[in-house]
Amino acid sequence: MIKTVHSYWAYLVLAVLLLAVYRAISGAVMNKEYSPKMFQSALFTLIATHTQLLIALLLYFTSSRFSLWFDLGIGEVMNTPVHRLYLVEHPVTNILAVVLITRGYSKHKKKRLSNSKYKTLAIHYSLALVLILSRIPWKAWWNF
Repeated sequence: MIKTVHSYWAYLVLAVLLLAVYRAISGAVMNKEYSPKMFQSALFTLIATHTQLLIALLLYFTSSRFSLWFDLGIGEVMNTPVHRLYLVEHPVTNILAVVLITRGYSKHKKKRLSNSKYKTLAIHYSLALVLILSRIPWKAWWNF
């Protein structure tokens, strides 16, 4: 159940993050005035990613995979690519992505100029998107 929610919510996170990145980059490039739509997009992305993080943490600590830390030990987990992906790389990379989104959202609110707001969001949200895309377990996604 939690795994299903985590998987479907990930699609929502990617969609809102892609939209926010597109709006931020186009706003910065076209020198647009900062709009309520951009604020809503940035905020909804922040909320969606934090919700995904909470779901992910719940899944991580209640999953049968978590017991592999104790059953196999850190050496075997790190030597097995699938275990390393699910227990280390995916969680750590996506937590860093959430930190980037949080930092970008927080910093953009303190900016006065529209272009600075857009650039701050574009940089932070784009980097977060790259991190997220780099650690999605694609084989599991397409078989879902």
